[in-house]
Amino acid sequence: MPGDANTLVDHPTFRRLSHALATRPPILAPDDGAPRRAAVAIVLRRTADDVVELLLIKRSEREDDPWSGHVALPGGRRDPSDVTLQDTAIRETREETGIDVTRDGIVLGMLDELRPRTPTLPPIIVTPFVAIVRHDVTIETSDEVAVAFWVALASLEDPSLTVESEVSARGSTWRVPSYLLGGHIVWGMTERILRNLQALVGNRE
Repeated sequence: MPGDANTLVDHPTFRRLSHALATRPPILAPDDGAPRRAAVAIVLRRTADDVVELLLIKRSEREDDPWSGHVALPGGRRDPSDVTLQDTAIRETREETGIDVTRDGIVLGMLDELRPRTPTLPPIIVTPFVAIVRHDVTIETSDEVAVAFWVALASLEDPSLTVESEVSARGSTWRVPSYLLGGHIVWGMTERILRNLQALVGNRE
């Protein structure tokens, strides 16, 4: 990785996150019969103006994707070639956004694992990893991604951007807790993961 890892983490938010992830063991999801495994990356960067930003993607519309069209974190299902779930998160981030965390960043740690609450979704365990990358990384999206964009991490603390939204998926419509980030509704597992991230970022202990 070009540059020094300590330089990447040299920001109050990143130091707080690094400490919290190192001292708080993640909660593992119950494994009741070897469900599928997936991993996502919470990719953060510090801009030249010292603003901490979070990378989000909007998935392309695809009939074979249960999360088609959703705003999400880069990631996907574990491949047999992935030695660890962290490898899955890094590979999927590289394939979907062109960002190579191994080359241009550092993985800080792992958040709590989650499973979908909606019974119509595939039984899967999702493991989120928090990573920091250089501010000048270049995004090159794959055809699985309609758009990738950065939003200020501080948006998670803005009460005006934490709302209940009406969403439609798989022929049903319902109201869900959500964030409004970058002009998009962020809900479902991504919203839950970001809530967990927000809890760590907001911990000033």
